[in-house]
Amino acid sequence: MRREPQEQQVERLTPQRIDYPESLPVVARKEDIMRAISAHQVVIVAGETGSGKTTQLPKMCLELGRGKYKRIGHTQPRRIAARAVSSRIAEELKTSVGQLVGCQIRFNDDVTDQTAIKVMTDGILLAELSRDRQLQAYDTLIIDEAHERSLNIDFILGYLKRLLPKRPDLKIIITSATIDVERFSKHFNDAPIIEVSGRTFPVEVRYLDSVEDRDRGVQQQVVQLVDEIAEEHYGPRGDILVFCPGERQIRDLAKALRGRDRIQVLPLYARLSNAEQNRVFNPSGRGLRVVLATNVAETSLTVPGIRYVIDPGDARISRYSHRSGLQRLPIESISQASANQRKGRCGRVAEGVCFRLYSEEDFLARPEFTDAEILRTHLASVILRMLELGLGDVRKFPFVDPPDAKMVRDGFRLLTELGAVDVHAKLTPIGRAMAKLPVDPKLGRILLDAASRDCLNEGLVIVSALSVQDPRERPPEKRAQSDQQHARFNDSRSDFMAWLNLWRYLEEQRQALTQNQLRKLCEREFLSYLRVREWREVHYQLVVSCRQMNFRVAPMKPDDEQYAAIHRALLTGLLGNVAQQDEGRRFNAARNRKAQVFPASSQYKKPPKWLMAAELVETSQVFARQCAAIEPEWLLETNPLLLKRHHYEPAWSARSGRVMAKERVSLFGLTVSDGQRVHYASIDQKTSREIMIRDGLVSNNFRQAPGFLKHNQTLVSEVMALESRVRRRDLLVDDESMVRFYDERLPEDCASAVALDKWLRRDSTADSSLRMKREQVLTRDPGGEVEAQFPKTLDSKGVSFQLVYQFEPGGQQDGVSVIIPRALLNRAPRYLFEWLVPGLLRDKLIALIKALPKPLRKQLVPAPDVADALLERLITNDEPLSQALSREIKVLRDVSVSLRDWEQVALEPFYQMNIRVVDDRKRVLAEGRNLKTLVAQFRTESPVEVVTTRNNLERVNVTRWDFETLPTEWRGKSAGTEVLAYPAVIKEGSGQLAIRLLDYPSEADRQHRLGVAGLLLQSDLKTAKYLKKQLFVDNAATLSLAGARLEREPLIDALIEGGLWRLLEGRALPRSPEQFAEAQRVVTAQWVPHVLEMGNHLMVAVKTAAQASATLARYEVSEYAASRADMTAQLQALFEAKRLVETPTQYLSYYPRYLKALLNRAERLSAQGSKDEKSMAMLALQLERLAKGRRDYPGLEVLSPEAVQFRWMLEEFRVSLFAQQLGTKLPVSAKRLDQQWQSVEQWMTNNPR
Repeated sequence: MRREPQEQQVERLTPQRIDYPESLPVVARKEDIMRAISAHQVVIVAGETGSGKTTQLPKMCLELGRGKYKRIGHTQPRRIAARAVSSRIAEELKTSVGQLVGCQIRFNDDVTDQTAIKVMTDGILLAELSRDRQLQAYDTLIIDEAHERSLNIDFILGYLKRLLPKRPDLKIIITSATIDVERFSKHFNDAPIIEVSGRTFPVEVRYLDSVEDRDRGVQQQVVQLVDEIAEEHYGPRGDILVFCPGERQIRDLAKALRGRDRIQVLPLYARLSNAEQNRVFNPSGRGLRVVLATNVAETSLTVPGIRYVIDPGDARISRYSHRSGLQRLPIESISQASANQRKGRCGRVAEGVCFRLYSEEDFLARPEFTDAEILRTHLASVILRMLELGLGDVRKFPFVDPPDAKMVRDGFRLLTELGAVDVHAKLTPIGRAMAKLPVDPKLGRILLDAASRDCLNEGLVIVSALSVQDPRERPPEKRAQSDQQHARFNDSRSDFMAWLNLWRYLEEQRQALTQNQLRKLCEREFLSYLRVREWREVHYQLVVSCRQMNFRVAPMKPDDEQYAAIHRALLTGLLGNVAQQDEGRRFNAARNRKAQVFPASSQYKKPPKWLMAAELVETSQVFARQCAAIEPEWLLETNPLLLKRHHYEPAWSARSGRVMAKERVSLFGLTVSDGQRVHYASIDQKTSREIMIRDGLVSNNFRQAPGFLKHNQTLVSEVMALESRVRRRDLLVDDESMVRFYDERLPEDCASAVALDKWLRRDSTADSSLRMKREQVLTRDPGGEVEAQFPKTLDSKGVSFQLVYQFEPGGQQDGVSVIIPRALLNRAPRYLFEWLVPGLLRDKLIALIKALPKPLRKQLVPAPDVADALLERLITNDEPLSQALSREIKVLRDVSVSLRDWEQVALEPFYQMNIRVVDDRKRVLAEGRNLKTLVAQFRTESPVEVVTTRNNLERVNVTRWDFETLPTEWRGKSAGTEVLAYPAVIKEGSGQLAIRLLDYPSEADRQHRLGVAGLLLQSDLKTAKYLKKQLFVDNAATLSLAGARLEREPLIDALIEGGLWRLLEGRALPRSPEQFAEAQRVVTAQWVPHVLEMGNHLMVAVKTAAQASATLARYEVSEYAASRADMTAQLQALFEAKRLVETPTQYLSYYPRYLKALLNRAERLSAQGSKDEKSMAMLALQLERLAKGRRDYPGLEVLSPEAVQFRWMLEEFRVSLFAQQLGTKLPVSAKRLDQQWQSVEQWMTNNPR
């Protein structure tokens, strides 16, 4: 059993005679009180302040013989009161403090062995419980000012109730104001109550109507009352005590009152310096004193000389909210008891008046008593102390007013947050260490962590600073100067670092200055010397405590090096005060609270993303005070037990071979990290295994697939391809069947690729057990005709086009897709793809028939029978399907279905083959279901490169025949398909010659003829230069060219190069150097005379063209516009340089006649305008046909012999229409032109591009 420490039993010398001031009311009840003390273990003495109970009760106990062997303990709620009371008692006993009467307060112990009466703060008595559990050092305890019901008092009273049965010799005297004394009596089993009256004069209470504006309105009321009291409206002038809710209200009211004659305005609040407080308690000077005080003046302090009290009826009352986790300081209406205490501050020296700035009804409606502090404050410190003392369950502790269960839970929650207690509410080693430190549990936790991070020195400075009142003073009249002085110590990232800067500065000054000089320095720089000294004393005590715990206090390091360590240590105690930036200076604080950075903080102007505050205090709003920027990563390591981890979106990762889930980590409702991917199998193995089976094995999503999976996927792919070909999705078993297959065979702990691999290595039969058979993946056998009905390739003219099947209703690639290399696009069959494949043709025919207009559809029923009959007659070839159907339906049913009828039919997209154009590497360039559109998309005016291989024949910048024999055909590979191309020397758009591979033989012949002509020209530039000097050189020619609006250079170049082109007509084009040399010898010999002859024909035509242009120019702009436009277009077409090169000799010799016909038409236009319009109407139809053919089929006029004939028939048709007298060289009419155009259309059909 643990033995309690006991002091040595030494009889102390006590006075033989003790005197009592007869003027004190308590003395009149001396005998009653002494008898009660002798007869009862607990006595309640109730009396107002001024009755003398505080100083006389210890003397009565001394007279009863108490204190001889053990001490008389006398507690006070405040240090200033303890010092004053001990001095007063010592003075009355004619001794000094430290002898018969001792005093012990924080950092000051004036107690000796001869001390019989020990005056101390209630905190000191509470601390002694850890050393003296039975309080054996005392035979009497006087608990003074018990009505204040502070935490310490309530804890002491509860502890004493438990202790009394164990210490029957211990006498307890409870002193209280006349406030709810019955509660104390009941707590101590109906202990006797002795009431003592106070020394008071009558006090008149005056109620004033409450104002709506509780700020400005109340201030105006107070100012008015002060003026009226000064003018003696309510009696003789006398000092005034005004109660205010807080310091701000005191400053505002003092500002409003200053400047009045014969009035001293004196503030009084807890943070006031001693010098300022002395002005209140030691009156000096003349004039009416107006004391502006917080509720500290209600009971703790007695302000002398007060005749008038002004009570606004409210105060800032510390109240903890278990919901928000805030220790709030809201302005609340005071209780009736507090109002009466305020009233009692006057009437001590004469009759008094108490002005209540609220109605009597309001007063009577208020609660009778103020809640005890234990009911409105955090219980963590009490719980920690109780756990250390082993006092049992806090919920069963005999408090006077047991705290709310929610408050108790809040206290345990904070201790859990700090790591002081475990989940079973038992002290942890950290908690035991915290209990040994004489600071708040939060601050104690900070010191413990700082010691582990080698920043204990910095932690001690900050913690001791947080334990005392701020030594930085801000006098209202010198606020700017004080802020400027204090700004030197600020840190841009942390208000806590400012404490370190201030500490270093003060330590430097303390070493360099005397005590008096340091005091003056503090005064100049707006620092409270007494609070600085208290700061150092707290720091010293903490240093001693840490050394007793064997902590090493190392020298301070630079702030930059220690910033993270210091603030991570601070986080351990202030974890509930972290906040995440919401917008601007507004933050989302822990536990769903909203907060704002306090304006005085260094973080106010540029708030960080995350911050930590020393406290969250709610006044007009919630403020975060003493803030610092932190990193969210620190929160993850501070107390992992408090973190809540939510995992979402678990998904199989083929790369890692595991099921990964996103993790959201939150602390007190704040998201610390989100999106971090973690291994999910360690969190939920069952779900991970299911996901691996479903998304890894069944979906074949493995980075390195095991052998069984490759085998199974091959089977699945074969069945899926079969489904796409037959357009049905009922051949492959569903995913659930495959999931069950794997689920029945895989071990329960197999939830990742690594686990699967280990199992496969460990069990030799594992791989074979996981291999599926064809019948396990196939629901039924579709039959053996699939290959014939749904082939994998489509053959046309020796080229095999790959087919791909996809069953995706509504999708872009639904149905059959044919893969066409870009090199083969122009030579792909134009109509064969309309026939699809045999397996789909019957369904397409039925759909076509059913979609026909109703009159036709009625004659083709039943549609399936008609489709079957058509299939027996149709032969698949490169013919429009609609054309073949119309022909065969006419034979079968004698029903005429026109092409227009088929064009109106709308089918599902999959009934048209999807055409996919790919490049040489099989990359898709374009796709669609209209081959004509795709061909047009890739068609260009210039020759097209079709393949790029290492053995390519193509060359650029060819100037002479310095290459080997040029084959007529070239074969290569593109996208895995054989490509047939036709090499040719061509003239490119830039005018340079090159060797290219072309798509069509006819195009290759045309381009090669132009290219050879270009090479012949390059080989004899001298002759070309000579010919330029012979053509169109005289003035007449120049004038004719100008009149016809023609340029000489392009015309001559076309005539010279065209001469070579025409001389090659009828000859085999050269393909080798030898053949080119032979062609050069023969052609160049005829070149000059031919060009000169053609030049003469063209010269005649140009002169006539000049005349025609002059004739047309004589007409007004609006006259015969259509006819003139047609003639202008005819002139441009005849003399266009590119067309002139490829104009045959025969038709070039006809140019004079064509121009004479045009001139004749121009001259007769005014006389035969209506006739010209009729002729134009006949001509326009033919011209439109040719224009459309040119657009649809580039190069039509030179590639198609039928088109060449049609083009020159049009010129002859013009002669017959407008100059019949000139005659035509061949029979021509509109009907003949119609017939010729049919031949052109047939040629285009047979030679698609």
